[in-house]
Amino acid sequence: MQKSVRYNEGHALYLALLARKEGTKRGYLSKKTAETNRWHEKWFALYQNVLFYFEGEQSARPAGMYMLEGCNCERVPAPKGCAAGSARDAALDKQHYFTVLFGHEGQKPLELRCEDEVDGDEWVEAIHQASYSDILIEREVLMQKYIHLVQIVETEKVAANQLRHQLEDQDTEIERLKSEIIALNKTKEKMRPYQGNQEDEDPDIKKIKKVQSFMRGWLCRRKWKTIVQDYICSPHAESMRKRNQIVFNMVEAESEYVHQLYVLVNCFLRPLRMAASSKKPPISHDDVSSIFLNSETIMFLHEIFHQGLKARIANWPTLILADLFDILLPMLNIYQEFVRNHQYSLQVLANCKQNRDFDKLLKQYEANPACEGRMLETFLTYPMFQIPRYIITLHELLAHTPHEHVERKSLEFAKSKLEELSRVMHDEVSDTENIRKNLAIERTIVEGCDILLDTSQTFIRQGSLIQVPSVERGKLSKVRLGSLSLKKEGERQCFLFTKHFLICTRSSGGKLHLLKTGGVLSLIECTLVEETEAS
Repeated sequence: MQKSVRYNEGHALYLALLARKEGTKRGYLSKKTAETNRWHEKWFALYQNVLFYFEGEQSARPAGMYMLEGCNCERVPAPKGCAAGSARDAALDKQHYFTVLFGHEGQKPLELRCEDEVDGDEWVEAIHQASYSDILIEREVLMQKYIHLVQIVETEKVAANQLRHQLEDQDTEIERLKSEIIALNKTKEKMRPYQGNQEDEDPDIKKIKKVQSFMRGWLCRRKWKTIVQDYICSPHAESMRKRNQIVFNMVEAESEYVHQLYVLVNCFLRPLRMAASSKKPPISHDDVSSIFLNSETIMFLHEIFHQGLKARIANWPTLILADLFDILLPMLNIYQEFVRNHQYSLQVLANCKQNRDFDKLLKQYEANPACEGRMLETFLTYPMFQIPRYIITLHELLAHTPHEHVERKSLEFAKSKLEELSRVMHDEVSDTENIRKNLAIERTIVEGCDILLDTSQTFIRQGSLIQVPSVERGKLSKVRLGSLSLKKEGERQCFLFTKHFLICTRSSGGKLHLLKTGGVLSLIECTLVEETEAS
């Protein structure tokens, strides 16, 4: 329920001044008075969700104001009285009329008109968007992004401090090496007299020493080549190669997952929010929140995580991932809320699909090329398997990470936390599998099947069966399964559930169609008779 807003004269004058200077839309409009039904030209100014009108453009004080929160603005045709043939009526007929309908009981509509059609469309659009609740929603989204960015800044500060310490250690090492170089230079100065004597050596001795120097260099290069080849073929090098490949695959999988969340939010969540705000909404805002819950927050979280992974890949071959998981782990509790709500979200979706307008709109969204033929239920399922995917990746990563590696303990801690979260989520996942299976079968049947939207309907098995006519006294009789009369055998695609048995035929195009008679059999009042004699 909308809360009341109280204004005093000072507030109204201040807002009127802002509207005159910074208003979203300003200009002359004709206003119809409720008392005399006459039209008077006023200068209007729209600021946020308040509409002021003045006697003229230079007036300092407003003549009146309207609160537009929760209102609806729409174009209306010219009044019938304007259809006369006089010049004045012809001029009035060229006016463009629109009405503002208020959500408060007892408040009369505000009737306005203008001479320019484009100006009228701009006024209608501006009044339609004058909502304080939309600003609050945008503020909430920006606040979530701000919190994530603050956490990234804190992480970067910690990394900067670590880098500063490393630089200090390197400065100390540089000073030590400088002192060693000075000592070596002093030793070299002492050996110079001996080198001066070498210039007078015999040419044969110089050739021998040159050959010896060449052999020492060749032996040294051969030794290093052997060392490098031995390392390349060693288990440690092979383990490091596999570890790097796992990280590269993890980045690719994360990129694909972020794209799936982007499609879920931009192709389904946000369009359905807009549809829920329409005049005749096919779905309510509460149902949209129940179906998608915190999907948008999950997308923001993984966009940040994906950016961090790409930054680490840019520093290859040095791959440090533990700090990224340290940021991710405290926020993964939102998955527990998503999983706990998943069964309920599929139930709400199944109930909404019984509305033909919503089902038609949903099929239109699913036809988007970005969906690649996947249904909404598929996109809602992707977050369910992200935590197990991280556990498998960490398990493979630890298998190829040496025990003395600097990230070993951090990765083991992240894996233990994810496994603990996965155990909590596991019991809540199995209940949703049956609903997804029922919805998938319902989509394959051309005519649809309302009984599959019952969440208590449990799928058991499916397969092909041969429906044959029974023979009595040498004559063909009606088949006992249902009330369909058959003159020859026919292959049927059958689906068995706890409460019903479905019989479908498959067309030449591969599509399934329910039998017009006996296609849906209730098992509550059904008797199964097994014929032991072969006919």
